[in-house]
Amino acid sequence: MKEIVLDTETTGISVKDGHRIVEIGCIELDNLIPTKNKFHCYLNPERKVSEEALKVHGYSDSFLSGQKKFIDISEEFLGFINNKRLIIHNAEFDLSHLNNELKLIGKDKIDNEIKDTLVLARDKYPGSQVSLDALCRRYRIDNSRRTKHTALIDCHLLAKVYINLIDQKEPQLNFKNSYNEAGSKNIDEIPYFKKIIKPTTIELEKHNEYLKNKLKKNFF
Repeated sequence: MKEIVLDTETTGISVKDGHRIVEIGCIELDNLIPTKNKFHCYLNPERKVSEEALKVHGYSDSFLSGQKKFIDISEEFLGFINNKRLIIHNAEFDLSHLNNELKLIGKDKIDNEIKDTLVLARDKYPGSQVSLDALCRRYRIDNSRRTKHTALIDCHLLAKVYINLIDQKEPQLNFKNSYNEAGSKNIDEIPYFKKIIKPTTIELEKHNEYLKNKLKKNFF
């Protein structure tokens, strides 16, 4: 099953207080490796952003007023996450807001399989700090770009955290070649790969010759 790392930003904490989503970010994982498929949008929440939320993500009312509404992107979003496991940090928060948006436009709740990395972290490190920043520090993941809470950056960080939480080895990144040759700083353009090096014919011949000599010495 392919997985979707998902994050949202909102106008405030509680749906009960009428708060709405202002940003959705999703990146797709295939066998724990990010693909080039992603979904991202800013949204017009049709209400003001709270002062507390503005400090967190920095999206002003004037910026958001010119964005699409949730109903405009709902079909594309639901198609993107269809039949895929969702990886979310503090899933209760994001799902409550997403399901509220779906309810407002007369659609059913999200019924995808969910993996909550907050729950995974609490089980693995009881009594320790388990915020996204704390987990990045624990796993030595560079989160210097996270000056504000933005959905796509948080998704990229959470993907790395998730891989570590489930005790998988993170795929190696070819940072040097990708940056120098392509001249790109875009994290989405940096490929994940496992490099396979095959020996040459000459190397194989030398190796076989070495083994024969080794066997002769051990035998005689």
